[in-house]
Amino acid sequence: MEEVYAQVREAVRFVCRQGHVQPGSLFVLGCSTSEIAGGRIGKAGSPQLGYEVARGAWEACEEAGVALAVQCCEHLNRALVLPRQAALSRGYAPVAVVPHPHAGGSCAAAMYRLLPDPVVVEAVEAEAGLDIGETLIGMHLRPVAVPLRPETPLLGQARVTMAYTRPKFIGGSRARYTLED
Repeated sequence: MEEVYAQVREAVRFVCRQGHVQPGSLFVLGCSTSEIAGGRIGKAGSPQLGYEVARGAWEACEEAGVALAVQCCEHLNRALVLPRQAALSRGYAPVAVVPHPHAGGSCAAAMYRLLPDPVVVEAVEAEAGLDIGETLIGMHLRPVAVPLRPETPLLGQARVTMAYTRPKFIGGSRARYTLED
């Protein structure tokens, strides 16, 4: 369990470093503890693994000055758990639900219990994210997502996908994107 905690913490740090994620940004985490354990998504969840994943991600985000939003499973329409202040400062309206391991997922349920003042919202637009076990976090990333390739593409038995976002390039052939000529 301690190895999962350390791997998640380092994976979040990697995304924040490589993606130049700024303090005040929002980081989305999707996680299938079933996949980490070698099972099929949604079939073998582990509250203990969920706790270690949530704890590792939360601590890394706190170090970086970044708010963490943890995606629930499809039974809660992929809603997200995040700190109330982060949700309200971004204009996200809380919804009335408390995630549990079988309705929300083990990681989201753990995050709800870890946070001092959690809320659940229906959607976010995060600047970066980590997807453990192909949980499809893309719907919660801002355009334009830039994929990152981790040194180790697995966490336990789960595939890991990472991304950060950048502003859209607009203009065309005459446009410039820096002050230099």
